[in-house]
Amino acid sequence: AELRVYVQYCFQDSNSSCRKTSPLTSIYLILYIFFSVISAVTVFLNILVIISISHFKQLHTPTNLLILSLAVSDLLVGLIVIPATTIAIMESCWSFGEYFCVFQFYISCLCTSLSLGNLVLISIDRYVAVCDPLSYHSKITITRMMCCISITWCCCTIYNAAIIKNFVNVQVPSRCLKECFIVEGLNWVTIIDLLLKTVVPCSIIITLYMKIFVVARSQARKVFSKEAASVSCVQTVQASKSERKAAKTLSIVVFNYFICWTPSLFLFFLSFLSENVSLLIISFLPLVNSLINPIIYAFFYPWFKVTAKLIITLKFRRS
Repeated sequence: AELRVYVQYCFQDSNSSCRKTSPLTSIYLILYIFFSVISAVTVFLNILVIISISHFKQLHTPTNLLILSLAVSDLLVGLIVIPATTIAIMESCWSFGEYFCVFQFYISCLCTSLSLGNLVLISIDRYVAVCDPLSYHSKITITRMMCCISITWCCCTIYNAAIIKNFVNVQVPSRCLKECFIVEGLNWVTIIDLLLKTVVPCSIIITLYMKIFVVARSQARKVFSKEAASVSCVQTVQASKSERKAAKTLSIVVFNYFICWTPSLFLFFLSFLSENVSLLIISFLPLVNSLINPIIYAFFYPWFKVTAKLIITLKFRRS
């Protein structure tokens, strides 16, 4: 009998379109459910963080404002980046057009920049809190912190828009019509962009946290030292005890960020993996960072457990 093979294309009116693959139904469905759950949980947890800090006035502190800013960027990841990345990986056809392709790429770059910008501000906040706890409240105020957060958001928004508009192209290769295909050549702009968005912020974060840990270790020794009997030393240690705990918690947030994002910076070293495995690891490991951050808050911040319970049980509007 004659065997006929029918080839399906993403766009049947053009033979230069991508071939439409037919994945295994069970695996296809399981992966879609899995990625949908990740997206939904990321959105839900970050909304809890946003409502908690926004609604309860007791949580209106400079440090919590930074956590709020980080939660908003993580919320964008859960709402836009994770679903768009899921479709780009799971489907062989991109049916959302060029504009949404550029938009989801822009949001992804923006969230990356915002996360690093917020982590830099968190590092500065923790550095002042641990190294100079007695003057922390006079130096770091809510007004100053809101100004810093606003400047960070404005700079990241404008900078990423300028980079994508002038130096990043969305091309439609002849082999695959209407594919979401981002082209960013390796040139001096890419190198400067990498320095400004990755190397410089990471260097600042690592340097400040190294100093924080050195100071925190010396303060911990004073607690068990008999020489810390003077009133000024005791006050200093007591004032910085809670700040050291917050620094420890937020250092876990920073460490989690580096774990999730480092593989994407070393794509070349992962080239020995198959293309699909590499794509899954590089695309979704950074996105999981937005899911892990609220979980860290839940485990290490008692206030988040209390406010989350009040919000879920709809008791947060009571006095």
